[in-house]
Parts: sequence; structure tokens; C-alpha cells
Amino acid sequence: MFAPLGLFKDIPCPQGSECTLMACMFSHRNLTSAPAPQDASSEKENAEPPTKRIKLEPRAEAKEASKDDLPRVADSTRSTPIKKPATPVPRVGSTPPVSRQLATPRTTAATPTKRENTPKPGSTLPPRQAPKETLNPRMLQKAPATYNVRVAILKKLHGALCSLNDQLVKDKTLQDKCLILTPDELITMALDEEEKVAKENPTVYSNVVKLRIVKLSKMSKEDWAKELKDYLNKKYYKIKTEAASKEPKPFKSDLTVEEEIAVASQLVTPLQGLEEFGYVTRAPTAAEIETAKKGVAEAKGWEKCERCNARFQVFPGRAEDGSLATGGTCTHHPGKTFYPPRKKTDHITGTTREGYFTCCNQKLGESSGCTTGETHVFKVSETKRLASILQFEQTPENPFLGDRTPICFDCEMGYTTFGMELIRLTAVSWPVGEKVLDVLVRPLGEVLDLNSRYSGVFPEHYVNAVPYDTPVEASTSDLTQHQLVSSPAEARRLLFNLIKPTTPLIGHAIDNDLNACRIIHPTIIDTAILYPHPGGGLPWRMSLRTLARKHLAREIQTGGASGKQGHDSAEDALATGDLVRVKAGLVWGRLKDKGWVIREGKLVAPDSNAAAGPVQMKLGDGAGVKRARAGE
Repeated sequence: MFAPLGLFKDIPCPQGSECTLMACMFSHRNLTSAPAPQDASSEKENAEPPTKRIKLEPRAEAKEASKDDLPRVADSTRSTPIKKPATPVPRVGSTPPVSRQLATPRTTAATPTKRENTPKPGSTLPPRQAPKETLNPRMLQKAPATYNVRVAILKKLHGALCSLNDQLVKDKTLQDKCLILTPDELITMALDEEEKVAKENPTVYSNVVKLRIVKLSKMSKEDWAKELKDYLNKKYYKIKTEAASKEPKPFKSDLTVEEEIAVASQLVTPLQGLEEFGYVTRAPTAAEIETAKKGVAEAKGWEKCERCNARFQVFPGRAEDGSLATGGTCTHHPGKTFYPPRKKTDHITGTTREGYFTCCNQKLGESSGCTTGETHVFKVSETKRLASILQFEQTPENPFLGDRTPICFDCEMGYTTFGMELIRLTAVSWPVGEKVLDVLVRPLGEVLDLNSRYSGVFPEHYVNAVPYDTPVEASTSDLTQHQLVSSPAEARRLLFNLIKPTTPLIGHAIDNDLNACRIIHPTIIDTAILYPHPGGGLPWRMSLRTLARKHLAREIQTGGASGKQGHDSAEDALATGDLVRVKAGLVWGRLKDKGWVIREGKLVAPDSNAAAGPVQMKLGDGAGVKRARAGE
């Protein structure tokens, strides 16, 4: 016989006190002795009705056996009934037969019930259920250390967690009583943290866990409560954190407004050489526009879907039957494809990276899509074709504006029969962050899809919009009311009233916004270039949401203006401006250490009394700034 592994040592024996095995693999601890015999009347009251027997085809032997329900043993000469031991009558507190245990949960004194963490009085949170675990390291495919080492580290980690939990228990002013953990939850939390480090950092397992223990020992109650909320959010339920319950805190810079404006002029992105990445520096000629129009006419409206790559036909102005496009519905994945990062041991373990879609976590090739659109859509990227719909314009001179402060602007686009068009434009002053322009735009083509998932613009926005120059009434609903302009050209004219060629125009991947407005502006600050992609800069770009989370500790693009979903151009414009303020603070710190000063709102080099020229920025340079030649 094999030696028992003790896998069932914590499970009560199904037979309870009736078990007759000398070496039972189940637990017999805390088993109460058999209850005192009861009288016949009480036995009848407590006895459970017998289970129904399956009716079989009648046979001679079966009919004879049914008289006393006793099994028979087949014999060549005779069939003698053999009586089996009578089953004990179930009593209150006794363990039911195994056949009943599968259908009815046991509530005997010998069986421990599953512990539930009920909320404290006055708490509206759902109850937490922590598994019953022991302070024993969880089994891993490849352990980072020996068993004894892991046990010793786990005990110290558990002790640090218990110490912090005791501080919350003694805090009489604590309002969130749900932050107080039970002993089972403390054990589970210690096991979770130890297992996470063991899987993610197996080579430096001991050092990481020891540093974690030291950090816990020095952590304050406030920091522990904040960290505990994040843990409980992922483990059990969503707790309304301070960041979610309040508006994002405005960014505070150590620089004055004058210093920020002076330094921002040195962060201007030179457009020379960026034409291949979508930045337009000259308007297409009339001959180029005519060529683009001929190509569109010869194509007869056939386009390639931006989402599913299907071929379909689009009808600007509608077809005779009133349709705008062919091809039916569009099934696609709105999220991007993501591949897990490579590991140094992949070639040893033979692990292959399997890409999946961020929208539904489905692996590549599992399905054609998780979202269905009413129609196919397309996007126009060629400059001359964009100009054939609406020609590009240079930012005009505005002598009456004076020295204008930089402007942050962001656009939202939707799909129409002319491709992707401007549907909302927002501009805010920098660095103050005051909104100076926010309008909905009526596109030139018929709308195929407002792209609400990302634009945050819904049909009800257009329904509730008012003409431009009409005062916006205070909305009683969750839907914000906007002013509506008649065309993208009109929205561009309103923006031209706020800027001139020397005004720094700030945006993230600003080429998309400028092309949507058909604007050629020589002075831009693009945060997609200020914060280059780790892969080497353009054409790869970091998303605005990632940059805001990393450098501003701010979550954006989580709800949109309507509170449903999508982006909010006002929110994005403010986040872009704050990212420039972060970079301006870093740049000014370096220049100040080298002796640069600010005089009359302009930067002055350390060895010159004249204002320094724009600091040239190297594409893909993380710092993004070099000293001007005048200061070298």
C-alpha cells in the first residue's frame, strides 16, 4: 500500500461517528459522540422520507425480491436471500448517507461551515468570502526558493500585514470598517503577494519580498488604507476610491506662468522631415487636387473598410434607393492587437507569444470580431485627396492679437461618406487651462458612424445642440449641451481667430487634428514627439491615456462627455497641456543649472544678453531639448 499523502486530512469523514475504518483518510476531529437513542415517535418525526427507486422491467427474481427489498446472490442450485445490515435512521445532528450528501449540504456539528466575511453594521458593501487556507506556500511549477525559505519569508510577510491590520482595528476614527481584514483574509493576502513575487521575479525573489516587508513595516495607516483599497478592488469588489469620487486634481507646477510660456517656446517641434509621418507643410496644388478627384471618380465609390478590411461601395449624396453604402453590417474588433512582452527564457521554455485583442481578450483568429457596426467605414489619409474635399489653409497673420499665449486643442472625428471628418473641436488656453472654444461640427458628408466609442459624440448631442453664438442653457440631464457650427471650414475660422503663425499650438499626435481641420501651422508642440515611443519614436507613438497615467497620475478617456463611453476632447486637451507643463519644468531645471535666465518673458543664454533662439529638438530624444547654438 502507498503511504497516505494527507490530502483529505482537513475534510470531515462522510460516515461521521459511524465510520469503522481503523486508518481513515478523512478527519475525525471534533466529532461528537452518537446522540442518545430517541423514542419511536421522535424517530418517525425526524426520519426523512425514503428516496424513490427506479422502476425496472419486472422479472421473476425481481418480483420475488421486491417483497422485502432484499438483494439476492445468484447460485447455480438455489437463490437464497441475504439480509444486509439495516441502515441507521437519520437523526438530528447525525451525518446523512453519502448519497444524500451529494444533494443536500451538510449542516452537522462535525462539518465546519464555510466562513463568510459579513460587512459591519452600516456598511453597504457585499460580503467577502475568503478561502480557508493555511500559511503554507502555494505550489508552483518552478519554485524560486526552497520550501523552508519560502515558509520563513511568508511568516514575516504575514506578520507585517497583521501589524498594519491591528493599527486599523485600534483606529476609532476609521470610517471604512470594511478595510479591517479577518485572519483568513490576512493569510490569503500574504499568499497572494508571495505567489505574485515568486512568479514575476523568481531570480530576485528573496530581495523583492524582503524589501516589501521593510516597506510594510514603515508604511503609515493612510498609505496602507489606500493600497488595501486597490487590493480589495481587484480581489473582491469595487470600492469607491478618492480618485474616482472626485474630479482629477489640477496639475501644479513650480514655474510661474511667465516661465512656463518662455520655456514652452523652446519645445516647438520642427516640421522639416516629418512629412512622411503625416505632417502637412504645404497645400496641394490645383493639379494634384484634380488628379485626386479623377481617381475617386474612376473608383466609383469603392473603398476598403477601416475596421474589417472588406471592400464596399459608398454613395455620397445617397443612392437612388436612399442607401449610403453597400456591404451590410461590419463585424470587427475595435481594440488593438496586443502581444505579451518577450521573456529571456522563452527560447528555453519554448513559450510562444500569442496575440490577443484588447477589446475582448480573444486570441487572434478565434473570431472575425466582437462588435458589429451598422455599416462599413473608411478613412482618407492622402493629402491631395483630403484637399479635394476641403483645401488646406495656412494660419493667417492676425496683427491685432498681440503676443498670444499657447493654445491646446483637440479634435474628435467621425466616419462619413467622405471618410473621417471633424465633428468636434475644443481649444483651451495654456497654461491656465481655460476653455476658449468648444463646438460641435456638422460634417460635409452624410454620417456613416459617429465613432462614439472613441469620439464621445452621440446623436443626442446634435439633437440638443444650439447654433453658434447662442447661449448654452444649463442642462438638467447628464448630457452636456454644445454649440453647433455649420461646417469644418467654419470651425477652422473660429480657431484662426485665436491664433497666429507664431502662436504655439499644442496637441497630441497633432497631425491628425490639423489634417481634420485642414490647417497648416508652423509652430506646434506635439506631446507624441516630446514623449517618444520606447520603440524608437515615430512612426510609433505612446497613447495620450498612457502618458497621462504615467506622468500625471490621471485617468482619462474613461467616460466621455456623455458619461457613457468614449473620449472627451476638452479632457484630452487639458491633459495634453499638463504633459507639456511637466516637460517644461524638466527643461527649465536643466537650463537654469547651466545659467540660463528669463528676461522680459524670453530665455537668455548664459553667455549672451540677447534672447536665445528656439532650442532644436532631436526626433526621438527623450529629453527633447538641446542647447541653442547661440548658447553653445
